[in-house]
Amino acid sequence: MATTTDYYATLGVDRGATDAEIKKAFRKLAQQWHPDVNSDPTAHARFTEINEAYQVLSDPERRQRYDVFGSAGVEGDPNMAGFGGFADIFDAFFGGAAAGGGGRRGRPSGGSDLRYDLRITFTEAILGTEKELEFPVLGRCETCEGSGARPGTQATACPQCNGRGEIRSIRQTMLGQMVNVTACPKCHGDGKIVETPCETCKGDGRTERKKTIRVSIPAGIDEGHQIRLSNEGESGPRGGPAGSLYVAVHVAPHPTLKRDGTELYYETSVGLAQAALGTRIIVPTVEGEEDVEVKAGTQPGTEIRLRGRGVPHLRRTGSRGDLHVIVDVAVPTRLSKAEREALHAYAEAAGEIVADGGGILDRVRDALG
Repeated sequence: MATTTDYYATLGVDRGATDAEIKKAFRKLAQQWHPDVNSDPTAHARFTEINEAYQVLSDPERRQRYDVFGSAGVEGDPNMAGFGGFADIFDAFFGGAAAGGGGRRGRPSGGSDLRYDLRITFTEAILGTEKELEFPVLGRCETCEGSGARPGTQATACPQCNGRGEIRSIRQTMLGQMVNVTACPKCHGDGKIVETPCETCKGDGRTERKKTIRVSIPAGIDEGHQIRLSNEGESGPRGGPAGSLYVAVHVAPHPTLKRDGTELYYETSVGLAQAALGTRIIVPTVEGEEDVEVKAGTQPGTEIRLRGRGVPHLRRTGSRGDLHVIVDVAVPTRLSKAEREALHAYAEAAGEIVADGGGILDRVRDALG
């Protein structure tokens, strides 16, 4: 049966890789993608793939079934479902104890991430700005300094998990002993119990408050971009690390300028005589109005490029796009007698054949002056 998941490619090793090579590849990728050390939103899913690949390829029997039957050979394997997860695999390779020994000590839970929707003007998005944000947040309790315990007391080690924050169980399988790790139900993974809660925060270590911060909006930011501010989210319970604040940027449209990436566009029109003889027009830019020359003989759809008047590149300092002025030529739908006579004279001089005299309504208007 064909393989649907290439575990070798996931770890970046050849099919003939040795156990040592597989282990080395896993260590490198785990250090890079473990959610505890990588804040990328895709880190969790990526580490899950790496973890699954290692579980299969590090076990001789499962690796043999996978090599013969592909993913179908290991689907439904109870050993896959019973594996302890991120904490176990991370501890096994990066300083924790092996199964049956000590383990990762309980750590307070982290605080929640927050989202702030910020609306800015078109010009602020192009040139950059600084904004003051105010929002409600669960912050560290000042009475107990975040511990959750009444002042003068302190939290004690959880008696159920002995301060580890996790419960480990060992079960026998056809392949040997497997360790299953779950968060301690009594202390919820913290490893500590607050016997005498703080009266202000009721043992949570956090209280509701208004938080005010200033954030710099980089020049060139666009609609839908997000700015991540680490440790500016909610504080974790009982002294846990704070989450992040994600500032989602929304940009108000400009009345005349249109944006496409780093390029700006402005559409305008000039009259027949202006296009033929040349003129000057006023063009709006994000820095203010600019006087621009329209050369004689300009054709409909002509583009005048103002270099460096567009949007700054977010990742290339000093680099900026252009402002494109698209010039159309307005053809009048109504002409006065003098205008029509002048155009007839031009047509005669240019040798152009035009309609003779205009319509009945034009003649009536001419007669009435």
